[in-house]
Amino acid sequence: MKILITGSQGFVGKNLVAELKQGDLGQLMEFDLGTDPALLDEYCKEADFVFHLAGVNRPKDTAEFMEGNFGFTSELLACLKKHKNTCPLMISSSTQAALDNPYGQSKKAGEDLVFEYGNQSGADVLVYRLPNLFGKWSRPNYNSVIATFCHNISRDIPIKVNDPSTVLTLVYIDDLVEELLRALEGRASRQGKYCTVPVSHEVTLGKIVDLLENFKASRQTLAVPDMGDEFEKKLYATYLSFLPEDAFAYPLKMNVDDRGSFTEIIRTPERGQFSVNITKPGITKGNHWHHTKNEKFLVVAGEGVIRFRKLGSEKVIEYHVSGDKMEVVDIPPGYTHNIENTGQVDLVTFMWANEPFDPGKPDTWFLKV
Repeated sequence: MKILITGSQGFVGKNLVAELKQGDLGQLMEFDLGTDPALLDEYCKEADFVFHLAGVNRPKDTAEFMEGNFGFTSELLACLKKHKNTCPLMISSSTQAALDNPYGQSKKAGEDLVFEYGNQSGADVLVYRLPNLFGKWSRPNYNSVIATFCHNISRDIPIKVNDPSTVLTLVYIDDLVEELLRALEGRASRQGKYCTVPVSHEVTLGKIVDLLENFKASRQTLAVPDMGDEFEKKLYATYLSFLPEDAFAYPLKMNVDDRGSFTEIIRTPERGQFSVNITKPGITKGNHWHHTKNEKFLVVAGEGVIRFRKLGSEKVIEYHVSGDKMEVVDIPPGYTHNIENTGQVDLVTFMWANEPFDPGKPDTWFLKV
């Protein structure tokens, strides 16, 4: 299958092209501003499916709206007509097409043109009125407010919110691409004469800003977003895609002494705390027990032994651990326990506790094994 994609270097185009290439779903004919205009005629002759994603969002002159969103669509349809190519045609419109503004008017004109073309030619036309889109590779101050907010907040650039209660309808780029692949297979989601993306999110501007500020602060708080919340998960992925390239890494506080170190990585209220513990050769750490707190230890380097003794018992239980054998050891409540480095190199242990450490309620009681 030969697939023509106009606007192939835009936000939606880049994501769609990447997915089509990844799945080896056809021979792609990419057309964008830098493409030789003469190729459009050739592509329209050969195309088995057209994704018409090219358009103008924020021109310097409002007259460019009609030129970019209506004029180029006219040119595209003329090429298809010339070659009597009635392959399916998808066009990205906007919910703004229902509004009386220059951008909306240009999108509505493009829609009308495509519907008329479909009626005259018999071609299957798929018109998507898209709401606000967000995701990786979007452009700040151009594609969406989320792109601008992610870019600015990640760089300590001020943002302006006039009304935090404003509700936005948002579609995530991966959900859009998934729908476009269904359209390619002849399974487009339709509502009346328009096509739609089944998955969308309605969120206030205030909540978006709060989440983004929390994402930024998470490098200090060690908190992570609620990955059970689909919108929060998608917004976090989008935020990370906007990090400056010299700011991917961030330091952690290492609690160091002559025994080794202990470093927290992640703290969550509902999934506990994740840490890395380094124990020097010959050193024993721990010798404490918990009422309710429980942990999991995973040695990833070195070798050692984890010892347990149930309160009220003299019996000592030993588990020999090594980075050569990945094995999780549960630390149950009611057992005093320790970990000793019996090797010649640092013992590195990945640790999980069911709750972040709370100095006011540590639930940690000293007792030698």
